[in-house]
Amino acid sequence: MKKIILVFLFLCIYRPLTAGDDFCGIRNTSFQDGESISFVVFYNVIGLYVNAGDANFTTKLEYLNNKPVYHVVGVGNSNPSYDWIFKVRDRYETYFDTSNLQPLKFIRSVNEGGFKHNENVTFNQQTNTAVTTTGSFKVPGCIQDVLSAIYYARNIDFNKYKPEDKIPFNMFLDNEVHNLYIKYEGKETIKTKYGKFRAIKFKPLLVKGTMFAGGEKMTVWVSDDPNHIPLRIESPIVVGSVKVDMMQYRNLRYPLTSNLNYN
Repeated sequence: MKKIILVFLFLCIYRPLTAGDDFCGIRNTSFQDGESISFVVFYNVIGLYVNAGDANFTTKLEYLNNKPVYHVVGVGNSNPSYDWIFKVRDRYETYFDTSNLQPLKFIRSVNEGGFKHNENVTFNQQTNTAVTTTGSFKVPGCIQDVLSAIYYARNIDFNKYKPEDKIPFNMFLDNEVHNLYIKYEGKETIKTKYGKFRAIKFKPLLVKGTMFAGGEKMTVWVSDDPNHIPLRIESPIVVGSVKVDMMQYRNLRYPLTSNLNYN
């Protein structure tokens, strides 16, 4: 279920598939050291949502090769009682530069329905290369990994876009560069199990995986405040559909003023 939350990816309207300005050189203004956000994954196959799993993201300020980095860890698990349907034990890690939010190292260990995969990538910003266990790959500038992309995207100023605008993005995954995008859908108020929120809505272009078809079938809502934390994600999967709701947070950089119950 972890990959449900991990794929915020992108492309541009009527121009070549290159990373746009919003994914090159943004400075972090949305999250901070010590942030932790937890989610519950609900599965729906016959019109009834059941609690099928959980996911958690933590952010720490650390050093990698004497360079200050944000170390983000995302962990997702299916509930043991549903493992017989589709067992998930996923762990994603990224280390990205605090100055430009570009990834330096990415680690992935997934077990999804019997599919197991491990990945370890080192990025070199000077040579624009990504080194994996199978070789060295040329990548474009401003490349992101699947987890760092989420935190980079949280710093986008959505106020300068209009509905249907597409924000391009380049991501390296499974030894390939993917040219993808977020399609901005506007703003709306949503009601979750945590509360009622003002939200920013968009659709990410997905890379086809073990649970998802490619395309714009996933919808994401993030908080309409400076934190831009994910509030809800909905998507069809191979069988049925899933809904992911934010359930707990700690050490946000700003008050969660998008919550309409906020005092």
